[in-house]
Amino acid sequence: MLEIEAEDLRPGLVLIRLSGKLMMGPESASLETLVNARMDEGAKHLVFDLAGVKQLDSTGIGRFISAYNRVMQAGGTLGMAAAPNAVRQSFRVTRLDTVFKFYDTCEAALAAVP
Repeated sequence: MLEIEAEDLRPGLVLIRLSGKLMMGPESASLETLVNARMDEGAKHLVFDLAGVKQLDSTGIGRFISAYNRVMQAGGTLGMAAAPNAVRQSFRVTRLDTVFKFYDTCEAALAAVP
C-alpha cells in the first residue's frame, strides 16, 4: 500500500510525502494523477520526501520519470529527499541517479528550490 500526502509550501512549490510501496498498481497511478493535477494548477517545483518508501519497482521509477519530464517541460525543478538506501540503489542500478537530484534531507531539497 502507498500513502501520498501533498503540501503546497508556497506558490509553485509542492512537497509530496510518500510512504509504503511504490509498485505496479492503482496506488502508483494515483501519484501520477496527483503530479499532473498540481502541475495543471501551476506548480513548477516538486520535492518528493521518500523517507517512508519501503519498496520501489520499475513502475514506481517510471512514475518519477513521468513527473521529471513534466517538471522539465514547465521549466521547474524536481528534488528527491531522504531516500532510504534500497530506494537509492534502485536509481543507481538504472543509472537514473545521474538524472535525478538527491538530497539527504527534505530541508536541503527545499533550500535548493529557486
